[in-house]
Amino acid sequence: MHVPDGFINAPVSAVAGVVAAGAVAVSLRGARRELDERTAPLAGLVAAFIFAVQMLNFPVAAGTSGHLLGGALAAILVGPYTGVLCVSVVLLMQGILFADGGLTALGVNITIMGVVTSVVGYALFRALVRILPRKRRSITVSAFVAALVSVPASAAAFTLVFAIGGTTDVPFGSVLTAMVGVHTLIGIGEAAITAATVGAVVAVRPDLVHGARGLTAPLKLRVNGELVDAPAAEPATAPAPAPASAAAPVAARSTRKLILAGLGTSLLLAGVVSFYASASPDGLEKVAADKGFDAKAEDHAAADSPLADYGVEGLTDARLAGGLAGVIGVGVTVVAGTGIFWAVRKRRGGEDETASPASVPENV
Repeated sequence: MHVPDGFINAPVSAVAGVVAAGAVAVSLRGARRELDERTAPLAGLVAAFIFAVQMLNFPVAAGTSGHLLGGALAAILVGPYTGVLCVSVVLLMQGILFADGGLTALGVNITIMGVVTSVVGYALFRALVRILPRKRRSITVSAFVAALVSVPASAAAFTLVFAIGGTTDVPFGSVLTAMVGVHTLIGIGEAAITAATVGAVVAVRPDLVHGARGLTAPLKLRVNGELVDAPAAEPATAPAPAPASAAAPVAARSTRKLILAGLGTSLLLAGVVSFYASASPDGLEKVAADKGFDAKAEDHAAADSPLADYGVEGLTDARLAGGLAGVIGVGVTVVAGTGIFWAVRKRRGGEDETASPASVPENV
């Protein structure tokens, strides 16, 4: 659903840019309460994973394709504030390096693809886990529903922005029906990917899933033949009992394994599997073509980038060019994301540690 330059007029694009900048500023502050030394690298991985999976357009009805938006997934895994930042980093990398999503429309894209999906997805997820049985399966089900709803919500948000500042006169109801209809179908794919990813992480490290904290039994690790509780997700201010201290190195190795596995999966998806993605237009492109406002799309300011359109300039082999571009994209995104999240994380013994737990939206 990357909005190109030309669909939205300059004044509304500027307002959306201000809204997006404000949302990012608030998220940078909020992410301090969500990130620590263990989860900051995980957040960088989440951003890279979203970048990789967004390259995998999957077919939906009537010659249309869709791809992951990722806001709900990121919010559930690393928190709603960090989720907004994850999607924003991805959109920034895509716009600057790969000419995907207009630069003047960056504020629109961050707002509808990052803010709306993260807020709607996380709010619905938290509401569902409050009323469903406190089991791991409930987390997966809640993630599925939250991700499913977040996609048509984003489509509705685009329609509202288009109604206010669209450069083509198209009836609001016509665009809304088409956008929400096709993106509800795309939402099913988003929901499946989100539920599978969240379920996989919860199965091995539930303590690292922001949205699952307090909902599952403590993670058990085997140390010297005995099962002990893994260290808490929040760094403790008091000395830990001896068994937990013994488990800490095991938990650290487990976290590294999870991050390495996730990074390897992201590289595989972007570098190899992306070649087999659907070539059909995505939901927004299809609606724009059907409703006649696709002609308003303008050439991208980064169209001359050596990585434009997810290829590598000078390489004639499409498979190699696309795969290498995907690998570069994953690498750049994980480095940029991890750097940002590491910079804003809470510090051990710092004043962020004393923040009231009630201000952190992670308790059921």
